[in-house]
Amino acid sequence: MIRNLRRLANSTEQPQSFNEGGHSSLQEGGSFITIENGRLAIYRKHKGLKWKSYMSSDGNEYVDKKLTANTLEYTNKFIDYRAFKHSFTDDLPATEVYIPWQGTGEQTTLLSATSGFLAPFKMTCHKLIVRTPAIDTVATDIVFGIRRIDSGDTTIDSVCTYDATSNWVSNTNFTINQSDWTASPTIEAGQLAGISLNADNTNIVTSEKHFHITSVWRVEVTI
Repeated sequence: MIRNLRRLANSTEQPQSFNEGGHSSLQEGGSFITIENGRLAIYRKHKGLKWKSYMSSDGNEYVDKKLTANTLEYTNKFIDYRAFKHSFTDDLPATEVYIPWQGTGEQTTLLSATSGFLAPFKMTCHKLIVRTPAIDTVATDIVFGIRRIDSGDTTIDSVCTYDATSNWVSNTNFTINQSDWTASPTIEAGQLAGISLNADNTNIVTSEKHFHITSVWRVEVTI
């Protein structure tokens, strides 16, 4: 008996046999192993259904389709996308104004309670969506800007800008994508963020009108 125990302790597991020709030709009970995008993928056919699982060598896990969880709790870090409303009503003077993060009034300073957003996490502007009102002067440049104020000072720093130079169309949406800005539109945690715009013509609208603006940010939440 001691001899049999010693033999079992020193034995090694025999390698499993896998089908050849790819997982599409799996027979009932057969298995297939392959590398997919740097991950080890194992296929097995059971009761007519093909099952797949991944194995990771770096600790990262990936899901091909939808992930459904009864309870989902983050313990370190996650990334998601968050939307903010910045709509306001104004005649858009030819000077830089800061659009609101709350309320409906634009401001001339980033230090206003409504125009500055104190970022709790690192944020990158994924897109800025603007719906124009009825436009009175279509050939007008509007320079959009993302500004910041660092903790410990009151200096307004420019993060990036976008010069919208196309002719405007009344009551129409347009989008500023992340790649359209002159630099990465990123705000670090603890910075006061602001979004500004500056029209080069006071007659783009000749009376107060509604500008609807929504920003979408990629937010890196650290717990």
